[in-house]
Amino acid sequence: MILPIYLYGQPILRKIAHDIDQDYPKLKELIDNMFETMYNADGVGLAAPQIGLDIRLFVVDLEPLAEDEPKYNGFKKVFINPQIIEQTGEIISLQEGCLSIPGINENVLREETIRIKYLDENFEEKDEVYSDFFARCIQHEYDHIEGKLFIDKISGIRKQLIKSKLNNMIKGRV
Repeated sequence: MILPIYLYGQPILRKIAHDIDQDYPKLKELIDNMFETMYNADGVGLAAPQIGLDIRLFVVDLEPLAEDEPKYNGFKKVFINPQIIEQTGEIISLQEGCLSIPGINENVLREETIRIKYLDENFEEKDEVYSDFFARCIQHEYDHIEGKLFIDKISGIRKQLIKSKLNNMIKGRV
């Protein structure tokens, strides 16, 4: 089922999400719906706050990019209760967009490499290191469960330039 995506201005997007356990109601169905919602919106990641849930859960699937970049082939993951343990490496600026902030793309500075601990969809513990675009996508989605948006990481002057677009979003004019 395709779920509604919450847009900029909705309070849930600024809330720090909480952990869940294996007994979370209809978790498998929720994960399936999140992937379906993400695909429908042509995204590569979606976090639970973007669909109105304040839980520490996000999904990422870079498979749609594999035609141009074969290294993304088979990278489809569920992150439950994730914790970024370490962020290292060069700080790189790349353009990002967000399903909750449609029509706005900005350059964002992020660390090149991360180490993340999380539970997968089977509640198996994982401790993994990712770099480059893998790390960027994970950091972007992770920010959502921490109540942050990519626009929080852009310069003040860039925020001023997109302020009217953001205000229109708050007013429901997207």
